[in-house]
Amino acid sequence: MSRLLDAVLAAAALVALWPLLLAGAIAVRLSSPGPVLFVQWRLGREGRPFRLYKFRSMFQDAPDHRNADGSAYSGEDDPRLTPLGRWLRRTSLDELPQLFNVLLGDMALVGPRPDLVDQLAYYTDEERAKLAVRPGLTGLAQISGRNNISWPRRKALDVEYVERRSLGLDLAILWRTVPYVLLRKDINTANPSH
Repeated sequence: MSRLLDAVLAAAALVALWPLLLAGAIAVRLSSPGPVLFVQWRLGREGRPFRLYKFRSMFQDAPDHRNADGSAYSGEDDPRLTPLGRWLRRTSLDELPQLFNVLLGDMALVGPRPDLVDQLAYYTDEERAKLAVRPGLTGLAQISGRNNISWPRRKALDVEYVERRSLGLDLAILWRTVPYVLLRKDINTANPSH
């Protein structure tokens, strides 16, 4: 999708969802000590870092846990998650503040999910192709198994997206994302090892 269409749709979504965003912010603030937003540097287009926004789902100052392949650990039994954070993750509502990232131009609605900056060290030359586009709120990997497929497979799907990208593919991914989120599919890592 074009940058203009991304911005228009993100702005419309923010206007439509502002009561939910406000309720989420209040709930996070009241549920545990710490900031409402979790802000983290992520890899953007051409590898340029940007600040990604999410509702905080973990206890403040939670340690960084990774899987053996360097990917971020995402298990349902994760003790770092607050009770509210566990629910926010299951519903994917923790991702809503990334609409601001789309509005700012750091992200697109559809594209490869942005990895942590230090994860670039794990990329192969072929996998670096995923950095040719802005990262997305959702993408081909998210509707093809999300956290329930290996990180190398997710990166391969990201590269496939870059090679095949078109308005039609973006619209198909957005359409398929809705039931994926509503049915809470593949939120957690299938066989975590951290």
